Formats: sequence, C-alpha cells, structure tokens
Amino acid sequence: MSNGVRILFVGDVVGSTGRRTLMGVLPRLRERFAPLHFVVVNGENAAGGHGITSKIAREMFAAGVDVITLGNHTYRQSEVFKYLDEEQRILRPANFLRSQPGHGSCVVEHDGVRLGVLSISGNLFMNAGMPAFSEADAALYTLRGKADHILVDMHAEATSEKVGLGWHLDGRVTAVVGTHTHVPTADMRVLPGGTAYITDVGMTGARGGVIGVKREQAIESMLTRMPVRFESSDDDPWLNAVLIETAVEPMRAQSIVGVLEPL
Repeated sequence: MSNGVRILFVGDVVGSTGRRTLMGVLPRLRERFAPLHFVVVNGENAAGGHGITSKIAREMFAAGVDVITLGNHTYRQSEVFKYLDEEQRILRPANFLRSQPGHGSCVVEHDGVRLGVLSISGNLFMNAGMPAFSEADAALYTLRGKADHILVDMHAEATSEKVGLGWHLDGRVTAVVGTHTHVPTADMRVLPGGTAYITDVGMTGARGGVIGVKREQAIESMLTRMPVRFESSDDDPWLNAVLIETAVEPMRAQSIVGVLEPL
C-alpha cells in the first residue's frame, strides 16, 4: 500500500430512528471524509432495539456499508439465522459457540487494501459461550496473511474488559473499538504499539431517550421496578462514530477521532 486508508466505524444502530439516521448522515460523511475506504457498522439493535433482520442488513449493505457487526442480541430475530451463515459480511461474536449460527470474522477489500473485521463479545455480565481473549487470539491466527489491517469490535458491558483487550491486542491489530453501552467515551487514542482504541463509540439513535429507548418507559421501569415494554425513541437523533486513519504500515493506525453528527 502506498498510502493509509480511512475506516468509519458507526456505533450501535438503535431501531428505525438509528437506521434513518445512518442512511441520512452517511452520504455527507462520505463527502466530508473522502476518500472513505471502509464503513463498518454495529447493527446489534437495528431491529426495534433487539437484533437485526436480513432485510435490514441488506438495506445497510445497499447503502454502502461494508461489514455489519453484532453482539448479545444477535439471535433475537430468528429469521436471520440462515442469513448469518450465508452472508460473509455480517458478523456475530467469534466467541459464541461454534454450534450457533454465523461466524465471527471476515475480510473485505477495496482498491487493493484488505480489511479484516473481527467481532468479540465480553464475558463479564454477558452470555458469550467462550473466553473473549483466547478466542480473539485464535481468530487473529486464522486471519494471518489475509488482511492488511484488522478492526476489532469488542461488544462488552465491562469497561475493564474493553481496555484490557485493547492492550492485549496493541500492535497486532489496527483498531479495537468498544460497543454495547451506547454512551461514547473520551479515551480515544493510538496505543504505543500503534493500535487505535476507544472504550465505547456510542450509539446511532435517539439521544433524547435513555440509551435509545423512550425515556418515559425507562424512567417508569427504574421507578417502579416492574417490567415495562421498551420502544425505540425518535427524539433528537444523532450518529456516533469514529474515523480511523491507518498508517502506511500494516496493522498500524495513524489517528482516531470521534464523529458526532445530528440527523
């Protein structure tokens, strides 16, 4: 490669509001950051806040998304199971059980540059079937020689696991980005070994809700301690993302910056 590339990673897309925001904002980000070589999106909450459908995934790919990563809600929509096995560019965490539908990594290519994407789930407060760190190592072994850069989506509740994986993979991948908690963190940086890192990218959805759901419903649940059916909010939609610029050298980042954009 003669030059580095630009990778846009979009945080958890929540419900129809998040999808509408992604579709509305992505064209102007492509223009602003041109050339924008790769777009990776976490679609964990894209279907009403719980999982994703094959129809929604196809719409994202048609809009120019290169890879979709998922997380703990991967299997909330049963119709997507077959699609997860068939479509290489949609990823569930690699440390789910091997008997479960889907796969955890893929490689996409643009202009002669190969980007590997790896999805990993945290173990603390989560339900992944296998340990995150050892399965990340195993997945990277399978990607050896197949990618010029690798982006890892660490979908986890505990900030300690995300920070730990960032240090564990520093110098071996281009970027480790955290998702799941829906609130962007301010610790984005390039680690000493050359890996771009952020603990949580944030969400793409309604900032006027409570992490994407209607605030009245969330507050009612917290006040009453009773079950409440949550619905996605549509109040004040924003896109949260990070833009990673790679170095010329493989598996190295030059910079990572936050992208916060209203619909």
